This record gives sequence, C-alpha cells and structure tokens, in this order.
Amino acid sequence: QVQLTESGGGLVQAGGSLRLSCAASERAFSNYAMGWFRRAPGKEREFVATVNWNGHSTHYVNSVRDRFTISRDNAKNTVYLQMNNLKPEDTAIYYCAIDLMGAGGSSSQQYDYWGQGTQVTVSV
Repeated sequence: QVQLTESGGGLVQAGGSLRLSCAASERAFSNYAMGWFRRAPGKEREFVATVNWNGHSTHYVNSVRDRFTISRDNAKNTVYLQMNNLKPEDTAIYYCAIDLMGAGGSSSQQYDYWGQGTQVTVSV
C-alpha cells in the first residue's frame, strides 16, 4: 500500500501561481513514474502532467504546457507541480498518482495509487 498526500492547493486570482506537492510513503519512490491529474466540476478526470523516475522526461496536456512544470525530489519522496499564469479553467481538484509498473503516461489506468486530492480554485 502506497500513501500519497497532496498539499499546496488554495484560492488564487487569475494570473497567479501555486505549487502543489505530493509526498509518497513508498521507500522505492525513485524507481517509479508519477503523474498529476485533475477533475473539474462536472467533468471527467483529466491528465495534467507526468514525470519519469529520474525527472529527466516530462509530458503535459496541451492546455497547461508552458504554464505548468512537473518535477520531483527523490531524496524527499516528493513530486511537485508548479502552476503559473493560472486561469479560471484550471479550477479543479488535483490528484497525484504513482505508476508502479511502467513509465507513466496520460492514461489514469496506468497508475496504481492515488492521493486524496487538493482543491485549486482560480478566480477571475
């Protein structure tokens, strides 16, 4: 059982920034890809970003590319999502997830454990 705990969400004005963190209980954290997803009100869960085991490979959904940055600190068992130039359409619950079997990706089915989520609200 892997526990993932997100933090850093909150209320921010459009154009502002937030940094989300996700701490993992898994001691072998550095072996696994991590992902961030989000669920906006009334919508399906959406892929946001993923990072491979060493942080050297990242992928983003087009809508956040050039605004969001995913990174990881394997010494702290933590993955981050730096979100800049936030827009009202970024409002959602953000979840981190860990892929224990592969290299991560954009499909939620690839991930094995999920955090409880952190709310991000962007006001106009």
